[in-house]
Amino acid sequence: MRLQKTIGNEAKLAGKGLFSGKDVRVTFRPADVDTGVVFLRTDTEDPVRIAAIAANIAERDRRTALKKGPVSIETPEHCLAAINALEISNIVIEIEGQELPGFDGSAEEYFKALGKAGIVEQQAECKEYVINEAINLSEGDSSIYALPYETDKLCITYDLDYTQHTGIGRQLFSCELGREFFENNLAVARTFCLEAEAMQMQAHGIGAHLTPRKILVINSDGPIKNSFRFSDECVRHKVVDLIGDLVLAGRPIVGRIVAYKSGHSLNQRLAKRLSVLAERADRTASMGTEALLDIRKIQRILPHRYPFLLVDKVIEIDGDRMIKGIKNVTFNEQFFQGHFPGTPIMPGVLIVEALAQVSGLLFAQKLEHTGKLAVLLTMDKVKIRKAVLPGDQLILISEAGKVRSRSAVCNCRAMVGNDIAAEAELKFMLVDDEMV
Repeated sequence: MRLQKTIGNEAKLAGKGLFSGKDVRVTFRPADVDTGVVFLRTDTEDPVRIAAIAANIAERDRRTALKKGPVSIETPEHCLAAINALEISNIVIEIEGQELPGFDGSAEEYFKALGKAGIVEQQAECKEYVINEAINLSEGDSSIYALPYETDKLCITYDLDYTQHTGIGRQLFSCELGREFFENNLAVARTFCLEAEAMQMQAHGIGAHLTPRKILVINSDGPIKNSFRFSDECVRHKVVDLIGDLVLAGRPIVGRIVAYKSGHSLNQRLAKRLSVLAERADRTASMGTEALLDIRKIQRILPHRYPFLLVDKVIEIDGDRMIKGIKNVTFNEQFFQGHFPGTPIMPGVLIVEALAQVSGLLFAQKLEHTGKLAVLLTMDKVKIRKAVLPGDQLILISEAGKVRSRSAVCNCRAMVGNDIAAEAELKFMLVDDEMV
């Protein structure tokens, strides 16, 4: 169980906004359990609190912004990236101005200041969202995927494709997020823009205080009056932006994110989607379906992995006699691409496979079967009674019949609400894991 964290002492920073060029002061303060990441505008007539959550995202070009009524917080992504990398759950960020300091266009100053303030654990569990279904979002030729991952960390792969611009080219970067890795490989990666983009922005009064010596401006030959800190600094900074934007999901994310040419807009769409799924999981738990086995515990028992792991969680276990699991069916399931285009229906054979997997979890409850795999031998009395569609939640129920040292029979049924979607009598052979 991961505990929530806050900073041990307050920290202060000051600088100019990256886009506005206006002076601003920021104070970071420790916060109580379940506060979350909250900005507090103190330069307004009455202080305004703006939580760093998906519901407060404001549309902006080339950056992230948060808004509550007429009051906004501009360019918080580098600050949020440092908060994410340091695993800070609760913090209040007082800001005397609209835009956070840009410094050199990296997250380094935020990371150093918060690190020096100290990170302390709090006596409350940190709520994470574990990605257990594939999500695919796209805008034009850009795309981003959220996928299940085999560890309890956040893995990011980013493909930056600037093949038409020789000063950048194509860069690929992949990592597992961690404090030390972020400090050594990501914190100093700076934001960048093409020479033509910089000239256009300054013509409109944006970033007028900046020069190529203060920020990465790139032409066909590379940085102008500057140099890269890494040969692939551009893609590393894109990863930093993504790490910051994911904070807006409202909780730490466990899984794998794969991005191609993704920017803040697409990152934020993913954060909104993850926020919705996390809230849905909370509602399900409050209705008495809290997981006894979550996806990580299931992965320790079953050998199946994406896209063939068909049990999201287990909500009820009665000794070694009965088990009840959940499979959330979404339109992102791979099989809907061909079964059938225009009329998506979950294949009956996969419903039966889900029942077989939840039965394997039932067998694992018995000590003598720990470390064994349930290999399906026969399927009898199989009936598919109802079409299962995107948006349905399958309740997978398996009741043990005859269980011997080397074999077992289960009576299974899959429910959608109060309706039986499928039922079957399944027979298994129990074999040692290393024999498979």
